[in-house]
Amino acid sequence: MNEPVSPLPLYAQVKENLRERILDGTYPPHAQLPAESEIGAVFGVSRITVRQALNDLQKEGLIFKLPGKGTFVSKPKAFQELSQLEGFAEAMSRRGYEIYNRLAGFQIVSAAPNVAQQLRLTAGDAVAEIKRIRLLNREPVSLEVTYVAAELGERLRQEDLATRDIFLILENDYGIALGTASLQIDAILADHALSAALQIDEGMPVLRIERLTHTADGKPLDFEYLYFRGDAFQYRLHIARRSSTTESP
Repeated sequence: MNEPVSPLPLYAQVKENLRERILDGTYPPHAQLPAESEIGAVFGVSRITVRQALNDLQKEGLIFKLPGKGTFVSKPKAFQELSQLEGFAEAMSRRGYEIYNRLAGFQIVSAAPNVAQQLRLTAGDAVAEIKRIRLLNREPVSLEVTYVAAELGERLRQEDLATRDIFLILENDYGIALGTASLQIDAILADHALSAALQIDEGMPVLRIERLTHTADGKPLDFEYLYFRGDAFQYRLHIARRSSTTESP
């Protein structure tokens, strides 16, 4: 009995087969894939077909190529769901990651106009600026720059910011109930400071998030700039096409 013929082009068949082997762990993260000629021999296709399949997998972020060395499986990106308000360590620890924060700076500064506007202060008012590099499994994944009112900042200065989320300190230790957060997300290219903090090359893409967190009674509390490595992290969001509330005809 003849096997059914796949409607997919040859390169797509090779790509899907390799993808399955990557996702099921046959080729684990950082494993080197066979040479193009070997893959072609296994599937009975030309090197051009194999190259097209590999190019598609590279665009999807599943593999990466090192000139003169070969093709390797990419490390899966860590991700955080945007379905609820929670701190980075809070979310990542639940997924089994080891989290550590490197305190890169803590100072009282004059609020820049944008920061003052977000926190409903006057430009030039004193605010605490807290800079932390977030390490995921001992590799830097983000730079977090947090602004809070100076009085609250002085309290936070005494806390263990290397191992604890600020959100959990505010809620559990200070009894401040958090409410909602507003986020703006875009992409930028890493400058010298970001490349040094995140250990990436200058010009690499970085995910930038502006997040303003409010207390349960609607007062602005915590304004942050979050910079994530584009090659190591992603945010995920599940949305519905329509509101769950049905409108009357």
